Amino acid sequence: MRLITRLLGYKVSFTLIVFIVLLIVFQIFTTNHTFFKRENLFSLGRLAPDLGIVALGVGTLMICGEFDLSVASTIPTSSFVFVKLLGLGIPLYINLIITLCVGVIIGLCNGLLVVNTRLPSFILTLGTMMFWRGLLYASSRMMPIGIRAWLDFGSWLENMFVGSIGGVFPVQTLWFVFFAILLGFILHYHKFGNWVFVTGDNETAARAMGINTDVVKIVCFMIVGLLCSIMGMMQCLRIESFTANQGVGFELKAIASAVVGGTSLMGGIGSVLGIFLGTLTIQIIENGVILMGLPAFGINTFIGAVIILFAILNKYITRFSSR
Repeated sequence: MRLITRLLGYKVSFTLIVFIVLLIVFQIFTTNHTFFKRENLFSLGRLAPDLGIVALGVGTLMICGEFDLSVASTIPTSSFVFVKLLGLGIPLYINLIITLCVGVIIGLCNGLLVVNTRLPSFILTLGTMMFWRGLLYASSRMMPIGIRAWLDFGSWLENMFVGSIGGVFPVQTLWFVFFAILLGFILHYHKFGNWVFVTGDNETAARAMGINTDVVKIVCFMIVGLLCSIMGMMQCLRIESFTANQGVGFELKAIASAVVGGTSLMGGIGSVLGIFLGTLTIQIIENGVILMGLPAFGINTFIGAVIILFAILNKYITRFSSR
């Protein structure tokens, strides 16, 4: 146990223990012990990256000391642009680039708003979420748009983002792991990661050290936007259509995933591994509750209880580890 806490830290170690306990509990108590069956694991492998990829970006931004609630609008807006470009017959590789740029631009706008106004990002991104959602609803008229009329089944883009390896391993899982490793390297082994942690911990001290905290924050917002665009496109390809309610609720679930993984709401504390495990914890709770036959509409009750528990425990773990 001591070796685990030294390697991972107290918060991540606690999340890992809870994650393992939940796996055992759900395997024992789910109907016919279906949790570890291939079909269920394949389903988890396709669905968990939807939240996980976004949570990695949101968690990184939280470490930097900021929040982004606009992810709930960035996701469907990117998906809408992607579908519209398909309808116009734009080549897939150009469509991909433009779709990714949508998220980056939204993230850039959020970052510029925050650093120039010095207002709380929680409020500003709440405003941008509602702004983009209003434009999206007006443009789409809340109507779903299928993609099969313009995109052949088995296209290279579909295989690249939502295909499977041997029919048993979802490609989405590989993307989730890839982004976790990439952000993990940047945050924990690159000087930019140090700037992110210092900015989130003490912005005044970071500026005194010569760190351009405005640029650091803007880049983190752009990372969130980029990951949202990727996820929006992946989700659109998976369900084979655009829907205006894509991403609804992801803004708070992504924050919850980061908190469960030990990320501080005050900034300066967190890890990519913790966010990764936090996301998986949230997802297996959703999946396990359904498999146990409990009311699906009560899932948020269980997730809410877990968030409160982890928030309280993280507070005391921080006090204990600082002694």
